[in-house]
Amino acid sequence: MSARRLAAVDRAAWDALPGMVVLLDAAGDALHVNTALAAFARREPARLLGRSWQELLDADSRRQLIERLAGRQDFAVLLPWAGAGGETAWVEWSGRWRADTRQCLCLLHDASAGRRAESEARAQASLFRLLADNVPVLIAYYRASDFQCQFANKAYARTFGTDENAIVGKTFADVIGKVASEQIQPMVELMILHQQAASYERQLPQPDGSTRFIEVHLLPHVGEQGQTIGAFVLISDITKHRLAERAVRESEERLAKFMQASAEGIVFHKDGFITDANPPLCALIGYTLPELLGRPTLDFVAPEHVARVATVMAAGQETAYESAVIDKAGRRIAVEFIVRTMLRGGERMRMTIVRDIRDRQAAQARIHHLAHHDALTGLPNRMSFMEQLQHHMAAAESEGTRLALLFIDLDHFKRVNDSLGHLVGDTLLRTVSARIQASLRATDVVARFGGDEFMVLLHGGPSQDQQHDDVDEVARKLLAAIEVPVNAEGRPISVTPSIGVAFFPGDASTPDELIKNADSAMYLAKSRGRANHQCFDRGMADSAYAALVLEGQLAHALDRGEFELYFQPQVRLRDDRLVACEALLRWNHPERGLLLPDQFIPVAERQRLMLPIGQWAMKEAARCALRWHAMGLGISPVAVNLSTVQFQSVGFVEAVAQVLAEDGDARQAASLLELELTERMLMDDLGEVKHRLLRLKALGLGIAVDDFGTGYSSLGHLKELPIDKIKIDRSFVHDLPGNRDSAAISRAIVQLGLSLGLSVIAEGVETEAQRQFLAQQGCEQIQGLLIGAAMPAAAFEAWVRQRREDERRN
Repeated sequence: MSARRLAAVDRAAWDALPGMVVLLDAAGDALHVNTALAAFARREPARLLGRSWQELLDADSRRQLIERLAGRQDFAVLLPWAGAGGETAWVEWSGRWRADTRQCLCLLHDASAGRRAESEARAQASLFRLLADNVPVLIAYYRASDFQCQFANKAYARTFGTDENAIVGKTFADVIGKVASEQIQPMVELMILHQQAASYERQLPQPDGSTRFIEVHLLPHVGEQGQTIGAFVLISDITKHRLAERAVRESEERLAKFMQASAEGIVFHKDGFITDANPPLCALIGYTLPELLGRPTLDFVAPEHVARVATVMAAGQETAYESAVIDKAGRRIAVEFIVRTMLRGGERMRMTIVRDIRDRQAAQARIHHLAHHDALTGLPNRMSFMEQLQHHMAAAESEGTRLALLFIDLDHFKRVNDSLGHLVGDTLLRTVSARIQASLRATDVVARFGGDEFMVLLHGGPSQDQQHDDVDEVARKLLAAIEVPVNAEGRPISVTPSIGVAFFPGDASTPDELIKNADSAMYLAKSRGRANHQCFDRGMADSAYAALVLEGQLAHALDRGEFELYFQPQVRLRDDRLVACEALLRWNHPERGLLLPDQFIPVAERQRLMLPIGQWAMKEAARCALRWHAMGLGISPVAVNLSTVQFQSVGFVEAVAQVLAEDGDARQAASLLELELTERMLMDDLGEVKHRLLRLKALGLGIAVDDFGTGYSSLGHLKELPIDKIKIDRSFVHDLPGNRDSAAISRAIVQLGLSLGLSVIAEGVETEAQRQFLAQQGCEQIQGLLIGAAMPAAAFEAWVRQRREDERRN
């Protein structure tokens, strides 16, 4: 017979085997696969030869099988098998090594059904345990041969002072006690002997001295051979039933006493006429018992409920339902009627318990309110607002009107909570919510969306332009109202809002999209300096991406040496002498060129990069100041701006001291520097601000208040703080001398500074008229384009030398 035919015969023999077979070598290569296995794998036999069959096993299963093969020992293992359709089967492998070869014959058996059956059995056992532990019945099973417990639910085990695991193996006498087991032993023996259910009642003393009444059912478990294998014990607590029966057996006197002692109103009536009532019922509706006896019960029911009460009475229903009664003064009282029919004195009567549910209804109303409102501010919460937004958008779409959604977020609110505590933060949130409501119309919707976020929904007409004007007006009102300082526990606290606006229709078609776009607009407002409002537009995504790129570049700018200080001169008005300068931060961006602070400082503050950047700026300013002092240029002090994040950071004063000490003479370096803080930075926590400023002054530094007049600091603040100089903000200087308001403010700031012994400097001076006006008011120093623009250090040095030369000539 040819080799080909022998191979065919061999394959036929393999394929004739009743199960799945694979022949493997020690390395795990398949030498032969029969058709049963190929069919199970849904592949051609040839595709399973070599190591291709291993694709059907996950990595862990392959490792296990290869390890078994490497041991050259017969084995059996259950492994998961990846089916062609993505399902997982469980296959039992039985490997036998052929004595005369290095080959292992593996017989495979699909054990998925058994695995599923095992899983289902465990699930059913778990389900049975869950059911047994949650039914209001005590359940146990005892073996008949030795009366040992084989199973108990939690309730049964706990009743007898143990748990469902520890009770297993204990005898009946161990569990219920010797005395009790001897009492019920005859019933147990009869149940086993006759193989019939038995039941009995007994009393169960409790640790607190009370007694529980239990009803015990013994159910025999009879085997297939007719023998009693065990017994199920089912125990029901019938204490309530026995006590109720005992109550029924009590005399009319006992019932009368019960009526008198009851805290709830009870009334008896026959054929609709009152026959008796207890004092609580009389107190509830304000009538005496003689005034009630013989009167129709319906006389005391609220008119709109009479029909239902009459129907219940006519049908003789035993039920409970809510209704209302009218008291003697005509007041309406919400009640619950619990109606029963009973025999009293041999007569069939109706007894109605009248329960006052006003407190319950008030609690339910309160719960409903809390579910839809914020507990702190009383405003609608997120869930309620989303429901209202859905409704208003649908109405606006059908009516052809427009909506505007304002997303309000409080700037740096977390700082208030972290520094002053949540009680102060809560006070601030309540005040802000009240101010928002006061700034809106009755038809507008406001909600607290979460944390320090608020939502405002404005209704507008069909005109888009008018809607934008209205939104601008509302946003300005909100900005002005919210930023007014709040007196929280004696502290003036101020926060500003950033507001994002999205419109419907136009910006979104769904509530979620409208909120998302308003949120994006709000973050745009934050990126543009906070304390402003921005409307959503489709180009915002590009802007957001550009801001993200800028953040990444800013993180490396300090390491790459891309920051530079520019210096703007400050002159004394009385003699026009150069006396000081202000250091201004610039970023030499590798792609966008020279960037001013307002283009990157907000990003730096959000990313907590302002701390290292501010430290660098202070160090560079100190270095320049010392060098210029050594050169005899007479420029002192050099003013350095501080950011809010920098000033409020932990360890700020220590960081400043470290900068001053780096160049040797810390005291001299401090005398050449002046730190500029914004007015708003002085307002959060007067005690802490004062403490920090005193420590800075102790180092020898000068302190100036920048942008003075733009915040809300009080005269009391200025008197308390160790300040050397105040700077008139450029927004007031710009309109001098023609604008009456700016002139009055500038004049007042100068007089205030002089009266407090503070130096006064004006920034942004660009015209000779501005200079003359400020000089007339007594302002000491000025800076601005009239004197000179901000210059790099080298250019500033050259400018100073030239000015000194010109001063000597004159």
